[in-house]
Amino acid sequence: MTKVTRRGFAAGLGLAGASALAAPAIAQGKKELRMLMAWPKNFPGLGTSADRFAQRVNTLSDGSISVKVFGAGEIVSPFEVLDAVASGAGDITHDTSYYWLGKDPAFVYFAVVPFGLTADEHMTWLKFGGGQELWDKLGAQHGVKPLAVLNTGAQMGGWFKEEINSADDLQGKKVRYPGIGGQMLSELGAIPTNIPGGELFTALQSGTIDGLEWVAPWNDLAFGFHRVAKHYYYPGFHEMGHSLSSYINLDVWNDMSELEQAIIQNAADAEYSVGLAEFNARNNAALSQLVNEHGVELHQWPEDIVSKMQEILPRVMADHAAKSEMATEVAASWTEFRDQQRAWGNVTDYINAGLKKG
Repeated sequence: MTKVTRRGFAAGLGLAGASALAAPAIAQGKKELRMLMAWPKNFPGLGTSADRFAQRVNTLSDGSISVKVFGAGEIVSPFEVLDAVASGAGDITHDTSYYWLGKDPAFVYFAVVPFGLTADEHMTWLKFGGGQELWDKLGAQHGVKPLAVLNTGAQMGGWFKEEINSADDLQGKKVRYPGIGGQMLSELGAIPTNIPGGELFTALQSGTIDGLEWVAPWNDLAFGFHRVAKHYYYPGFHEMGHSLSSYINLDVWNDMSELEQAIIQNAADAEYSVGLAEFNARNNAALSQLVNEHGVELHQWPEDIVSKMQEILPRVMADHAAKSEMATEVAASWTEFRDQQRAWGNVTDYINAGLKKG
């Protein structure tokens, strides 16, 4: 990767006072990190989790490190946050790694893959399956240090204005489905596009898109998609456990002491767990509200769509993994871990199924 200079990137973005954004603010021994988010500030779940992470860093460091959170568009657009941080126009992102597929296909494995890892499995891969080491290698190629800071858990299949009864109903439908899930839907005749979260309601309302997936009931209710679409699908087989990321400018990370790095890492680990718990709690209540108060029709995905997606997944993933050396290496690790971990998962699922019946 050709490294973009901090001054050059900031000038290219047309940022006012770019020279003031060249490095973390340091005053009286205190560091202030500027977090650039890919979503609106204070948005339930995604934005509020970022705020909680920032507060945890401040608390654990006894105020010696603070994180100032900027929402999408305050400094750069959602799809520019990684480049901005890598160049020094910010210090840390709050985003999803599958936004960076265009930089290297390997990034998607650190967010979510269709029929892939659950939230617990993803963290297990990072911590004990070699995933973090590979992620660090990938991040270094792009001038950043990666951290997992949140997982939304299982997501929903998305919203449609018209009911989807079979794969044939997807023909020509314009849908907001990022990542590999969108690529797979395109093979069923849909037309996927990637649109930032803050623009989704308007795009659905205006007819720019016919359907979309965002996150899950808690976030979807907040965005008001039920006001323009009434058909809500599950399960979110494309996102069984979506991990969100923070990428720290590599120079900023390397300039930190071991204690400072440990504070950031532990704050991220804690928020991953707490954020997941909050999503699980809020989603159930929000889904009940959508169905019982707003007349949303809850549908299970038609069987032919699920079976076709499962059928094409191995080929799509193989093609994807072959697109870069890094993707090939990461895919091999991810796949080996998934297959081994599923052996344990099958045992625990069997036990849990028996307990539920009892």
